[in-house]
Amino acid sequence: MSHFDRTVDSSAESGTDADRNRTLESASSVRTESQLLPAEVFSILGNDTRVSILQALLELGADDAPVSFTALFEEVDMQDSANFSYHLNQLTGHFITQSDGGYEFRHPGRKVVSSIFSGTLTDRAKLGFFPVDGSCYACDGSLHGWYVDDTLTIGCTDCGTIQVQYPFPTGGLDDRSPDEFLQAFHHYVRHHYCLAADGVCPECTGAVETTLVRDPEPDDQDVAVTHVCQRCGYRLQSTVGLTLLDNAEVLVFHSERGVDLNTDPFWQFDWCVSDTQTTIVSDDPLRVQLTLPCAGAELVVRLDETVSVIETAVVERSSQ
Repeated sequence: MSHFDRTVDSSAESGTDADRNRTLESASSVRTESQLLPAEVFSILGNDTRVSILQALLELGADDAPVSFTALFEEVDMQDSANFSYHLNQLTGHFITQSDGGYEFRHPGRKVVSSIFSGTLTDRAKLGFFPVDGSCYACDGSLHGWYVDDTLTIGCTDCGTIQVQYPFPTGGLDDRSPDEFLQAFHHYVRHHYCLAADGVCPECTGAVETTLVRDPEPDDQDVAVTHVCQRCGYRLQSTVGLTLLDNAEVLVFHSERGVDLNTDPFWQFDWCVSDTQTTIVSDDPLRVQLTLPCAGAELVVRLDETVSVIETAVVERSSQ
């Protein structure tokens, strides 16, 4: 069963009156120029000409310099300039911006282009079994990976235990060997969880609340970590160990012993993909302790209910 879960949590919408009031008070302190309803966004983008305009901006280098009306009109190859102007105006303001020099992307427009033309929203890909370095934390068996339904999975060839399962954009497979896109996958997942652990939603950059959860569902762990965005409801769930990949003491402990957690795939460490090295030391308040073995030593890390590190200790193993 996967130790990684990405779902949208409805609690942000269905909370108590006090929760909603806090949300409204927080929202009132943020100034916005305008806001489009989701239906309006899809309505604006549901037109071939407007998508062509966004593509033309990309191809004409709008990331580097404004693109003139004339250049855009010629690139899209429309006969009616008035009709073209209408569609351009529908995009201007929210998706693109106009200046004296011409037209440029706003962040939402660039995000749309990235999603559409990278294949995130349009492509489907499938990749059969391929070998993956590392061994199963449950039985020490060999690992293999497969990619289907926009999700990369790594599991054991012997016992079938899943080490990691996480959505990964189709574009990540382009022009990469299995080893190369596995490294990209490592950075992608690690980046998401490190962002969430730092309190930043990887989807909308909203504030994230991180908590320890006892006996999480549907995972078979005794304890897990949940990250929930207070703005969009985006939810991540993982092992406790995965939240330590960006911890300075954990990084230094491994670096001093020749292990680079920035580049070594996290699924090769049992404390990242399982709770085999995690011990619950207190239920009220909830406290956990992780033991991270490396090159003849152990780093013992204790965390509180907010997944904050409260104590660490290095234990050198005695040689036999």
